[in-house]
Amino acid sequence: MRFHPSDAVGQPLAERPFSVYIHVPFCAARCGYCDFNTYVLGSMGADAVATYLDAAHTEIETAAGQFPDRGPARTLFFGGGTPTMLTPEQLGGLIDHVRDTWGLTDDAEVTTEANPETLDAPVLDGLLAAGVNRLSMGMQSADRGVLKLLDRVHTPGRAVEMARLARQRGFEDISLDLIFGTPGETLDSWRRSLETALEASPDHISAYSLIVEEGTRLAARIRRGEVPMTDEDDLADKYLAAEEILTGAGFVNYEVSNWARPTAGPDGPDPHRAEHNMAYWVGDDWWGIGPGAHSHIGEARWWNVKHPARYAALCADGELPVDDGEVLGPEEHHEETVLLRLRLADGLPLAELRADEKPRAARVVDDGLGVESDGVLRLNLRGRLLADRIITDLLV
Repeated sequence: MRFHPSDAVGQPLAERPFSVYIHVPFCAARCGYCDFNTYVLGSMGADAVATYLDAAHTEIETAAGQFPDRGPARTLFFGGGTPTMLTPEQLGGLIDHVRDTWGLTDDAEVTTEANPETLDAPVLDGLLAAGVNRLSMGMQSADRGVLKLLDRVHTPGRAVEMARLARQRGFEDISLDLIFGTPGETLDSWRRSLETALEASPDHISAYSLIVEEGTRLAARIRRGEVPMTDEDDLADKYLAAEEILTGAGFVNYEVSNWARPTAGPDGPDPHRAEHNMAYWVGDDWWGIGPGAHSHIGEARWWNVKHPARYAALCADGELPVDDGEVLGPEEHHEETVLLRLRLADGLPLAELRADEKPRAARVVDDGLGVESDGVLRLNLRGRLLADRIITDLLV
């Protein structure tokens, strides 16, 4: 029997904050490193967008009726794909539908991802009018060669140009996504990318190590020996460069791969964190709309069917387009809490650890990889470099 979200019934539904994610599966072209659930819009047929929108609106209506006690949503995030392949009016229609069903808090963070090439002044104005208040652009690199190897369709400098324009048009929360470790990228090139990103005066920067996923064009090129694979020492050097340059510019690292600009000094509150991502990391509830989107309510989680045609057909039949799901048991919940909380600067409360894990946490401190204060374990910079290993050792 296929998993159904009703399996979440009985969970503490009203006790945790709620968010909504909407997956827009369209891109202008598929990047060579990408393994996300995306489809080139030009190959999808003339009615692809209209069919997707009908299905997404139907899913919102059906999903909101499934758990009427959920909401209002504190965050709403459009991911993809490239959400700005849709018009601002189309995105605004989805925002309005979420507001009319689940509701949105007065201070809700409403984010859209965007490829810089899809933006201009009228589009930015339209996004603001539609209710988007946070813009997250995929910059990746300022190096033309790196962008070419990643098959990115935007030109160097376009992300900075659009970030500046977005600020002029009225956006008060702007994020840039960077990737380091692309084959052939030098340390100097990476440092220039960071410095170029800072020229745009963003409020938030994500810097992710490139992960070469099986089945991508980049993985095939590396396997054939056409391009080299970056080694771990190179990745560590580039992460340290990111920390040096971004903290030197006043940013604060609040999650291993994310830095935000505070408005009240380095020890003050930080309103420029990605609050939607924080909802994932601290285990809040969210409903994912769209093909391949994931949801998490109580201890239940599920994911939608991936292909847009199958997704639309299920929605048209009045069904929730769920592919499968699971209900987390105590052990799975514990492992995820350790995995996610230890990546945050806020740290992992030691009360979350089992008795046999607490001595291992003490060794993290003894080994100079973290600090313990007020009953919370926090990794330091050296510990962040080894976060995956530390988490694995804690959970053995």
